[in-house]
Amino acid sequence: MLEFLKDEISQLKSEGRAIELRILESPQEPLSVIDGKKVINLTSNNYLALTTHPKIKEAAIQAVRDYGVGTAAVRTIIGTMDIHQALEERLARFKGTEAALVFQSGFTTNVAVCQSLMSSETDLLISDELNHASIIDGAKLSKAPRKIYPHKDMAALGAILESSESRKARRRMVVTDGVFSMDGDIAPLPQIVELCEKYDAVPMVDDAHASGVLGKNGRGTVDHFGLKGRVAIQIGTLSKAIAAIGGYVASTKLLREYLISTARPFLFSSSHPPSVVATCLAALDVLENEPERIQRLWDNTRFFKEGLKKLGFNTGESETPITPVIVGDTAKARKFSQALFEEGVFALAIGFPTVSKGKERLRTIVTAGHTQKDLETALEKFKKVGKALGV
Repeated sequence: MLEFLKDEISQLKSEGRAIELRILESPQEPLSVIDGKKVINLTSNNYLALTTHPKIKEAAIQAVRDYGVGTAAVRTIIGTMDIHQALEERLARFKGTEAALVFQSGFTTNVAVCQSLMSSETDLLISDELNHASIIDGAKLSKAPRKIYPHKDMAALGAILESSESRKARRRMVVTDGVFSMDGDIAPLPQIVELCEKYDAVPMVDDAHASGVLGKNGRGTVDHFGLKGRVAIQIGTLSKAIAAIGGYVASTKLLREYLISTARPFLFSSSHPPSVVATCLAALDVLENEPERIQRLWDNTRFFKEGLKKLGFNTGESETPITPVIVGDTAKARKFSQALFEEGVFALAIGFPTVSKGKERLRTIVTAGHTQKDLETALEKFKKVGKALGV
């Protein structure tokens, strides 16, 4: 009955969109075993190298001893433990907001907020064209009309907010990534906030790749730009720098109360296992007590980014540890990635339609755990393979 999928898969392969899973056979570390080969891992979101932090591992193990392996329930029935509430209170303090609510993933957090708040055809959801897929899907699941502005184009955003459609809307929400996941550039959040204040729109920022990376102790773009109290909705992730799984919204007590009763991903998904919640709490301790990890992350970022530029690679507009190496052709990007892997460096190729045609690239991410020797070796391999492929 599913034989038709053969044709679909053939089409994906012909378009270069078929994905084969790479298998990690070790902890997620700067030096990892992937598909049986030990390589320098430049593809992980383990920004602060917390996946193997001894205190965090012990916290997870202790939570299993204290609470068991799972809740076997959704939050709204009997799946909310005191440890879940403790995490949400801690996240709110960390982000400087009244309240926070944890979801099963960053993806479901964006979907839940967009779908729940933009619940009428008289609303208007306004989004940067390079926002994450979870924002795009959340917007599609909402009932609101959508307007997309060119990437970081504040004149275009202002024109949308000034339009008659915007002025007639019951409510307006402007959604942006804090750090854009493919290019590593930072949203012009101060200008976005000013426009939202001028036109009475709700600003929402998805700080998935800014959490643990930007701002004091990794508090994100709102703290980075000194905008505390001016961004109504902050989305964070627990699955990148925090090294566990999940997402959260940090905002007002009113929004938390509203989402508990209306957000479908929250209402119909089981809650996090206690070990995951304990992991997140311990990771927040590390963020606040070991700021040197964030300093190492940025030292490594500057070293590697400057090294790539000196070698003549195009790194786009990156301002963060996400550094693309733009190749401009899907097939060549894949060859580049495979040749690097054979040389002992894992840097994933990203092609169309994840990025636009002509912008195909390798996407690299350094972490606090990489040594300078790791990065020097990686740069040597980039030079060798890049020269051989004419990149």
